[in-house]
Amino acid sequence: MHVMVLGAGITGVTTAWYLQQAGFEVSMVDRQSGAGLETSYANGGQISISHPEPWANPAAPMQVLRWLGCEDAPLRFRPTRDPAQWRWALAFLRECLPWRTRRNTAAIAALAVWSGRCLAALRDTTGLQYEQRTRGILHLFNTTAEFAQAFHRAAQLAGLGIEARVCNTAECVAIEPALAARQNALAGGLYAEGDESGDAHVFSRLLTERLAQAGAHLHWNTRIQQLRCDNGLISGVNVLDAAGHKGRLSADAYVVCLGSHGAPLLAPLGMRVPIYPVKGYSITAPIADPKRAPEVSLTDESRRIVCSRLGERLRVAGTAELNGFDTTLRAERIRPLTDWVQLNFPGAIDDAQVTPWAGLRPATPGNLPLIGTSACPNLWLNTGHGTLGWTLACGSAAALVQLMRGVRPAIAYPFRD
Repeated sequence: MHVMVLGAGITGVTTAWYLQQAGFEVSMVDRQSGAGLETSYANGGQISISHPEPWANPAAPMQVLRWLGCEDAPLRFRPTRDPAQWRWALAFLRECLPWRTRRNTAAIAALAVWSGRCLAALRDTTGLQYEQRTRGILHLFNTTAEFAQAFHRAAQLAGLGIEARVCNTAECVAIEPALAARQNALAGGLYAEGDESGDAHVFSRLLTERLAQAGAHLHWNTRIQQLRCDNGLISGVNVLDAAGHKGRLSADAYVVCLGSHGAPLLAPLGMRVPIYPVKGYSITAPIADPKRAPEVSLTDESRRIVCSRLGERLRVAGTAELNGFDTTLRAERIRPLTDWVQLNFPGAIDDAQVTPWAGLRPATPGNLPLIGTSACPNLWLNTGHGTLGWTLACGSAAALVQLMRGVRPAIAYPFRD
């Protein structure tokens, strides 16, 4: 059976890998010249199993209201005339209800734990080296009030099968000595030793090389224009190559892994999927002084900023912005990231070589990815991973392949089947 994966980000590449490992003939289509060159290119680098709570939670509406008009706010809503944006925003508010947040958190946690195991197994099998670090993630709290919630967070995570321990300031510095210069500004932390970090783009590229070696058909610089539907089944994909020539690609089954661009592609078929682009920003810079740069991946819970050491580079990412498909680099959104590094790790990076980036995270209102079948029996979905694409990629792909083989994954997750 020939399966065509539409999209070659971290989700598309892992989907193609697990399909190929299961014995399917695989092809992959992407408008870029290689794998992982859009949303997966410069994300925060974290495999953050310890952060299953979605953006949509009971505290979010008031936070968004407080942040309105604040250009450097962690979450920035820029209203447009796009009805899809307002439908998504209303659905987001609905997902903030306490019982829905609890349900979504439990589902994300179950998938994240499973995905972490899948990633570890894949790494053991392939030996891939993608600047990974298995030293956990340290969540930092800057105020006493925020740190007081760490004990509840740790208990909640334990109930979800995720281990994390509360740390005082001295313990945080022991875990990450580079924090010593800022220890007086820290209230404490939450350390999830089982979490990881790594470069999602490098991982995607290396795994794609393995796919090609094993016979996968890779269609680069190929724009997907339309899904053709005949008698209730997808019969082909109309595409445009780099030279502007139109063509059609066909397979027995298709998997949509197109991130934010999947919703517009599915709409003409009458399929409305609740995915909207949420822009995130990052900076990457070479490390100037290794002793001043953190070794352990960090999450600043106060500023919603994450930091990962990727070899001899430091990646700092954060913020969320609802502004349609705009990928403009805004200085007022980049500045908080550079300021954060200079404040917490002065002298750690080469300020003259900072590379800014922005990408569109494909978010559902409740942060639950859409994994499973669609209204067309031979069209499958693996998309909508939001901020957790790297965290959930391997588990989502492995679960989808099971569903395609008629097996219900043994995970407490609302798959589409």
